[in-house]
Amino acid sequence: MDYDELEMKNLIEEIRKHVKKSVKKERYEHSVRTAEFSARMGRIYQVDDTRCYLAGISHDICKNLSDSEMLKLASRDGRAISALEAENPQFLHGRAAAVFMQEQFGVSDAEVLHAIASHTCGGAHLCPLAKILYAADKIEPGRPHVTSEYLEKLLKMDLDSLVAAIIKENVAYLRSKGKTAAPATLEFLAELTGESGDLNGNQA
Repeated sequence: MDYDELEMKNLIEEIRKHVKKSVKKERYEHSVRTAEFSARMGRIYQVDDTRCYLAGISHDICKNLSDSEMLKLASRDGRAISALEAENPQFLHGRAAAVFMQEQFGVSDAEVLHAIASHTCGGAHLCPLAKILYAADKIEPGRPHVTSEYLEKLLKMDLDSLVAAIIKENVAYLRSKGKTAAPATLEFLAELTGESGDLNGNQA
């Protein structure tokens, strides 16, 4: 994907319009905030802010698809559908979005597509752009728990420490609800921190 500045601007605007008409108002507003916050993080962590914005505005583009549509679209990325994804197709909305971006908008930037595909649960071997999108989706300023003080504290960290802190908060929240984090998320955290073992806190 090799666009000049004007072409990229036009592509992003075309995608933004599609997102606006394809998802609920609240989801669209979340997508815009995620895109803007991704770009902000890109400037902080020296990752191209336009590509961060592109990933952010696109990440939930397939959120309103039916389960069957989600499964059908995501399966075209060539990866196996896990048991967790088959039982909960909403986990596939990122993978579906990455395929959709390729097929409908001609996006071929591997890092942007990987970021979109993995933004829900994360995973091992994510590039900085993917880490940024994963984090921005969880801490964009419209999230109920996010305050300016909270963001100021996080944004003083290096990128891996910031992402690890967010995952640990999420794991603790899920545990308080009697739930466990997805295996990909735990693998992501283990890689970021070098920790191993049962990060969900379950008894052996």
